[in-house]
Amino acid sequence: MPEGLRGPDASTTTAGLRSDAGRVAGGYSPGVEDHLAARPLEAGVTTDLAGRLTYAGYLHLDRLLDAQHSLSTHHDEMLFIIQHQVTELWLKLVVHELRSALALIADDALGPALKRLARVQHVQKQLSEQWSVLATLTPVEYAQFRDVLGPASGFQSAQYRTVEFLLGNKNPAMVKVFAHDPLMQEQLAADLAAPSLYDEFLRWLSRSGHPVPADRVDRDWAQPYEPSEGVVDVFAAIYADPERYWQAYETAEELIDVEESFQLWRFRHVRTVERIIGGKRGTGGSSGVGFLRRALDLTFFPELMSVRTRIGD
Repeated sequence: MPEGLRGPDASTTTAGLRSDAGRVAGGYSPGVEDHLAARPLEAGVTTDLAGRLTYAGYLHLDRLLDAQHSLSTHHDEMLFIIQHQVTELWLKLVVHELRSALALIADDALGPALKRLARVQHVQKQLSEQWSVLATLTPVEYAQFRDVLGPASGFQSAQYRTVEFLLGNKNPAMVKVFAHDPLMQEQLAADLAAPSLYDEFLRWLSRSGHPVPADRVDRDWAQPYEPSEGVVDVFAAIYADPERYWQAYETAEELIDVEESFQLWRFRHVRTVERIIGGKRGTGGSSGVGFLRRALDLTFFPELMSVRTRIGD
């Protein structure tokens, strides 16, 4: 046999012939669908869609798929744009679920609230895995279109800041960043001044008879949360008898799950940025990786972490 015929194509063809021969010998006759993988259209499938709601119409795909406009001619800028647009879509769902969870906890409906938080965790996992797609962008490729971004940066994501405010990482200075967008700045200011998810949980604990310190359930919500030993005492009692305080215990663990998922997303962000730009400064003027890494030390629910030191003592 000539050298050019010895290889994967030849062996695959031979194996395929043996397979077909075996099926024919067994009474099976290969048809057109075996080769074309055809799937006949079922009689009930709607094909006349004139004037009716369609898949594309319901999802407004004409607008959604026309929102990717590269500022360079580089092939990989499309990846960069879609990565961040998809992130913003997932963040929109996270905000939607968190707002609902806050309202439900305020209404003493912990069961439905936990369902919302479970969904948030699944979205966070999706966001974390998404970094593996952007990680296919090499430093050389990114460098060829990075300049077109100007000062645009993920730091300016209003939805990300909203998520942080809703979870309890309040920083009044962040609202000033959005002076260029008065409507968004107004929304962020409102979220800053409202109770966070953790605040609402502490208020629920207080309503349920747990001795949460008064200054933790009635305070200036716009200020960063200050940890309280009194709150640690409350959680220590809950964790000491989870069967008695099951709702509180389950909610506490759900919040820990949300925080861990969020931190894993942050970590994947740090690692992806580091492998693409190394120690360079961020496009928005930050120190880059160092700035992102400092966020890993932040915690939304401090007493839920510190109480673990007491468990078993």
